[in-house]
Amino acid sequence: MSALSALPFLKPVQLRSPRSSPGGQRRHTLPASEFRCLSPEDAVSVFEIEREAFISVSGDCPLHLDEIRHFLNLCPELSLGWFEEGRLVAFIIGSLWDQDRLSQAALTLHKPRGTAVHIHVLAVHRTFRQQGKGSILMWRYLQYLRCLPFARRALLMCEDFLVPFYQKCGFKALGPCEVTVGELAFIEMQHPVRGHAFMRRNSGC
Repeated sequence: MSALSALPFLKPVQLRSPRSSPGGQRRHTLPASEFRCLSPEDAVSVFEIEREAFISVSGDCPLHLDEIRHFLNLCPELSLGWFEEGRLVAFIIGSLWDQDRLSQAALTLHKPRGTAVHIHVLAVHRTFRQQGKGSILMWRYLQYLRCLPFARRALLMCEDFLVPFYQKCGFKALGPCEVTVGELAFIEMQHPVRGHAFMRRNSGC
């Protein structure tokens, strides 16, 4: 059984009926909505969405193109993309971390023996914002993490104005983050991904 078939929340979701040809036969079309882990080939599309989402707000991107490729080569299984008819509309990129709290080194390192998933970035394409896609993608990502035997918790850092969004996703604030980027300061937040045995037994993990 493939990893994808074992994870029902990552399977393609058909949101509308397949198109038919004039003769009544179905034509091949891409899934209307699909969730899958990203690959290095997706890096440019990821960066274009991220750059537009963050440059106008904070003046910089959480990950630059070479860093996106770096993580998608090292740990693609800790990423998740949402595709609409083959087009990337939202994504999350993560890596593993092996300490209780994030440090400056967490911005660029992947610790294979770590049990904390550091979520570097969540971004939604500008034409798909204000539709709840960020919340849906985060929910699916957290469900996915619960099926990874090494994952114990998810960590992220965000600016103050994003704290309410992540609280609605189930994250709790740990306090000011040690990490700074230029003049930007962040709040560190955490979400447990263990302790949900019933969900794991019934999710096909």
